[in-house]
Amino acid sequence: MTRRKLIAGNWKMNGLKADGIALATAVAEKYKALEDKKFDMFIAPPFTILDAVADAAKNSGVWVGAQDCSQFEKGAHTGDVSPLMLKDLGCGGVIVGHSERRADHFETNELVNAKATAALAADLGVIICVGETLAEREAGKTLDVVGAQVRGSVPLNATAGKVVIAYEPVWAIGTGKIPTTAEVEEVHAFIRSELAKLLGQDIADKMQILYGGSVKPSNAAELLSLSDVDGALVGGASLKADDFWAIAETVK
Repeated sequence: MTRRKLIAGNWKMNGLKADGIALATAVAEKYKALEDKKFDMFIAPPFTILDAVADAAKNSGVWVGAQDCSQFEKGAHTGDVSPLMLKDLGCGGVIVGHSERRADHFETNELVNAKATAALAADLGVIICVGETLAEREAGKTLDVVGAQVRGSVPLNATAGKVVIAYEPVWAIGTGKIPTTAEVEEVHAFIRSELAKLLGQDIADKMQILYGGSVKPSNAAELLSLSDVDGALVGGASLKADDFWAIAETVK
């Protein structure tokens, strides 16, 4: 089955307003000018500049979303941002379950599931991240860990039109190290098989599974050519418009 590619950029905790507007404008102008749009683009800036970035990307076709959201709709939750607030800002989606959230904020599969469920209820698209640590891979537990994260983090009402899975081996994020293509293929095919058990084969066949972890222009073409890799979740390279665009341009 041919699935449309998605190139997503996670800016993490980087960018003040002027920088964010300049970066978003550069990406948006390139995408808007593209006659044959073979791929979709999504950027996730910090909360503080979401509004400005959404405005800079307006009418370009580039989706803008957040890096996290609360599992609650509203109420006494100091410091949290609800999915409805993101929707109100003009966001099209949100990333949940990133390994840095799981590690730094002790987020469990159950919490990630609750956040994804809340985001879907607010009519946001959701990118759900999964991935193993180096210790888990070296212990031969990659599929056990990733399988448990998929089963625990993906809501049972997930659909291919609204939910995307991103496989990000923790040990490859920002390190310059990446799994072999055979390792990436193995995990992506396994994730699709777990989605089939959870949601049904039809949804699993249509759902996009992204690869993330040290994706850059020099390795993007090889990664994106793999049969079960439906795009990329890009970190550091998404902070430079030319590099981010060069990754997108490898989509065939």
